[in-house]
Amino acid sequence: MESYYFWGQDKFKQLSTSLSHTQIDPFGNDASAVNNADNIDHMDVAPIAIQNGFTSLSGEGVWQNIPQSLFPNEDVIVRTFVRPDPQRSYAIVSLVKIDSKKISIGTEAGLRYPANLHKIAGPGKVPASIQQSNMLIAAFNGGFQEKDGEYGMIVGDKTYVPLKLGIPAVYLFEDGSLQFVDYMGQLIPPGVAAIRQNGPYLVHNGLLSAYEERDRDTWGRTLTNSLYTWRSGLGVAKDGSIIFAAGESLIPTTLAKALLAAGAVDAIQLDINPPWVRFFFYTPLGNGQYSSRILMKNMSNAGQTYLTGYEKDFFYLYKK
Repeated sequence: MESYYFWGQDKFKQLSTSLSHTQIDPFGNDASAVNNADNIDHMDVAPIAIQNGFTSLSGEGVWQNIPQSLFPNEDVIVRTFVRPDPQRSYAIVSLVKIDSKKISIGTEAGLRYPANLHKIAGPGKVPASIQQSNMLIAAFNGGFQEKDGEYGMIVGDKTYVPLKLGIPAVYLFEDGSLQFVDYMGQLIPPGVAAIRQNGPYLVHNGLLSAYEERDRDTWGRTLTNSLYTWRSGLGVAKDGSIIFAAGESLIPTTLAKALLAAGAVDAIQLDINPPWVRFFFYTPLGNGQYSSRILMKNMSNAGQTYLTGYEKDFFYLYKK
């Protein structure tokens, strides 16, 4: 019965979108983003072509700078959105591209997850040294809890969940860079600060990966009987730029196509479902204090939880 309800809900979204003349704006007219002005040092990003023959929306496929107070007159983080699902013009995927030459990435385990089977608690918050440095820039959701796939997580010398053979692993290095590795039991090289797994590749070596997206043991349990839900993903571009993707009414294929369009050569899915897909920007206020704002208008602004203690793992970005 529930599956029929969500099938009907999906059809209603398609119909209402086709009849509506309003512009879809995933960012909610956020004035913090600006178009690529001439007076800033630009990231090397090209517009993304409009997909599926849709009539273009304002800002679609056009990378916009998100000004950062720590980087005046530079664009180190840019955003746009795409619509990769040919049947669902309302299925918008928001994309964020981060300059890894100037911004480092780290991760922390949550107070309860992912290691809910091993019952190993993490700190659940951005390290105090990063917070007190006033260099924190952003943070976003991590992956599944241990019981949903038993995907590995290691931070420093602490193993929260053992790494799983045959699953890609995201290596975060001490220099703040990121690399995807096919984990087959090899020794972890020096310089690796943390590792996270969360299922198979969505994109590998610049190509969409083959998978069975109806395998919910792989792609996660949704809150309904529908495959279409909020999903998020993490990728890396050829030049080392970090890519985050998120949106609602997505299946794995839609997410994969968006990451590929953004330039990802390797990418995996992160967490799914509305409560757990999140991306926050931080503005330093001094003395280790920050204000936060959301990436997408339909996300809840719970950015302070990553500063005080949150139950799930997450990634954070900070100035090198």
